Amino acid sequence: MAIESVNPYTGRVLRRFPAFSWSKTERILAQAAQAARTWPRTSFAERARLMHRAADLLRARQDELARLMALEMGKPVTDGRAEVEKCALTCAYYADHAEEFMRDEIVKTTARRSFIAYEPLGVVLAVMPWNFPFWQVVRFAAPALMAGNVGLLKHASNVPQCALALEAIFHDAGFPPATFRTLLIGSELVEKLIADDRVQAVTLTGSELAGSQVAATAGAHIKKTVLELGGSDPFLVLADADLELAAKTAAQARMINSGQSCIAAKRFIVHKSILRPFISQLKTHLLALRTGDPLDEATQYGPLARPDLADELTQQVEDSVRAGAKVELFGGQSKPGTALFRPMIISGVRPGQRAYAEELFGPVAIILAARDDDDAIRLANDSRFGLGAAVWTRDAQRGEAVARRLEAGAVFVNSMVKSAPEMPFGGVKKSGYGRELSHLGLREFLNQKTVWIGGEAEPATKKVE
Repeated sequence: MAIESVNPYTGRVLRRFPAFSWSKTERILAQAAQAARTWPRTSFAERARLMHRAADLLRARQDELARLMALEMGKPVTDGRAEVEKCALTCAYYADHAEEFMRDEIVKTTARRSFIAYEPLGVVLAVMPWNFPFWQVVRFAAPALMAGNVGLLKHASNVPQCALALEAIFHDAGFPPATFRTLLIGSELVEKLIADDRVQAVTLTGSELAGSQVAATAGAHIKKTVLELGGSDPFLVLADADLELAAKTAAQARMINSGQSCIAAKRFIVHKSILRPFISQLKTHLLALRTGDPLDEATQYGPLARPDLADELTQQVEDSVRAGAKVELFGGQSKPGTALFRPMIISGVRPGQRAYAEELFGPVAIILAARDDDDAIRLANDSRFGLGAAVWTRDAQRGEAVARRLEAGAVFVNSMVKSAPEMPFGGVKKSGYGRELSHLGLREFLNQKTVWIGGEAEPATKKVE
């Protein structure tokens, strides 16, 4: 089997890589397991030195890596450079804070001394998606490596060059080679890896289906998992919102990564009194965005990552329109089998339509009208997803009150949903479980060990197990 790198803008095959056999994969796993016994004995100072070096290399190779993303999955180079910079910032963040996050936590008990110790689990398998081919990996790898874990990356099959470039970053920074390896494998070997006792945990960012399959396999083998899955993020525009700013930000939030982001705003829940002017302004902002070759500095959004993704999105819209939805802005594919998908707006979306229930992973804005705040919250929560959400209002207290009632892993008031190394990232409901980023993300793959030291200071008590 070959793993292909295909330019979605031109349709041209860039490179082909032979997929690793199980015997080769198993050899790499054996080396990783050995590294997991020695890597935790390195000092935090040494790990931090190497991680800062990785951040430096990311910045030094910023243009090269942005070009690679443009070629492999259609991300405009301006967005690619921003993604690489975010990776560098995150590497530096964990280099500076990992020791603090893993410091023994003293707990007052009847013991002479008692505390929680944070210790690495070992080999962590990361199954990662194509939409942010560097960021998705670094937000796992930086905390995992700083914590003393070892990483194996099974990246999406359409970004193999990005996957190998990431491996090169960590190796060139000086990390022992076996502490981070890219596995060019098909999905059929993932189950075998999870079943292997040398793999201690799995993290996956991807679809609901992929998440459920990985979780089922990991559960059967008693392995820790973190899942970051799909989202259909609501963007609530209350009656008192700054309409101009909300509409402008709505266009940006829908078009993150050409609409291919789990935390891109997808469902725009707007108070009925401002519905028509909001749609009008959103349409204006979307039409003003420029598309073209992702390598062109002027391009603001590129093609979807694969033609089949555009085909599927087209089908979702067409099925919804047949069920009663109304097209407010015509765009979409020029013809089936092409990856370019221009922005669309659809309204009249109701239960029973695909657009109401499913994630639309591309530049289609769904408009829902709300009678009042309670109705907006009801519509926002009437989804099997719960990743991010945004609330727009001139009243900060009102915004916070609404935010507390939304079923989501993150809610942003008067701001676009985003991720940052300082704050935890993850979802609820079908958007997954566990957290990435912040101290919580680092601790997901640690043994939170209770240590109890008794002795004369411990008063005599009746033994209770």
